Amino acid sequence: MANILLVANLNCDRIFLLNHPLKPGGRFHYKDGGQRLGGGGANTGIGLVWARHQVSLVTEVGRDKVGDWLIAEASTQGINCSQIQRRAGNTCEMLLMMTPDGERTIIRPERPKFELPLPPSWTDVDALYINSSTEGAASWSKTAMPHCWVVAQLAKDERARPCHVLIASLSDMQGRCKGDPWQFAQAIAGKKLKYFVVTDGEHGATAYSSNDPIHVAAVPSQVVDTTGAGDAYAAGLIHGLVSQQTMKESMQEAAVWSGFAVACNSSIPGKGLKQHLSPE
Repeated sequence: MANILLVANLNCDRIFLLNHPLKPGGRFHYKDGGQRLGGGGANTGIGLVWARHQVSLVTEVGRDKVGDWLIAEASTQGINCSQIQRRAGNTCEMLLMMTPDGERTIIRPERPKFELPLPPSWTDVDALYINSSTEGAASWSKTAMPHCWVVAQLAKDERARPCHVLIASLSDMQGRCKGDPWQFAQAIAGKKLKYFVVTDGEHGATAYSSNDPIHVAAVPSQVVDTTGAGDAYAAGLIHGLVSQQTMKESMQEAAVWSGFAVACNSSIPGKGLKQHLSPE
């Protein structure tokens, strides 16, 4: 069992089930899929809780009923929410447009600026995961790196992401990486970077490093909902690393987790992953 600290979003997802794939100028019918717990904090954290890790979440939500609901739901799932900050105002919903083929389009408002406090003591932390544009994330990463694993998602902008393991999807790379992937990643994550993991859906994932690339195939799955698949992959990878598995073994574990994620009608992990981690 490891102590894992997540700096990631906690979202209230509003689901719209469309009758056709999105296309410019199209007209669509939808069914209201209601609200559900989402965001990288929940999508990553719940699986790690099921794997018997102690998971704490650092994020910010509004001081309203939706914020109350999010914290209650995440706490019920076993995530430590004591470090979640509350801001004045409403917690905005994330709008997810789901198409019959399992793809989703996300529409969200601009997030209010969120600034992390001073870094905590890293003595009892085994892994820090950064998947947020919050101010101060780079400072937390730098102070944590001598003490624990630091895993980060590639940011949507050009900000630095100091870490040991940087994760990105191939679509995140489009238009940004025009040369060697390893050099691209080092420019963002620094010279202490150990691996740059690039996921490519059904085509698997590749880890770049100073040595030969490592490729691990995806686990075949019936795709129902791709929301949260990248978060589940990151969770599986973190689980492997804190369990002292090799990078290839950790990527294989991550492929299993993401395979369960796309096969369920939810962004948070489904019952398949829970049964895999805690077989009766």
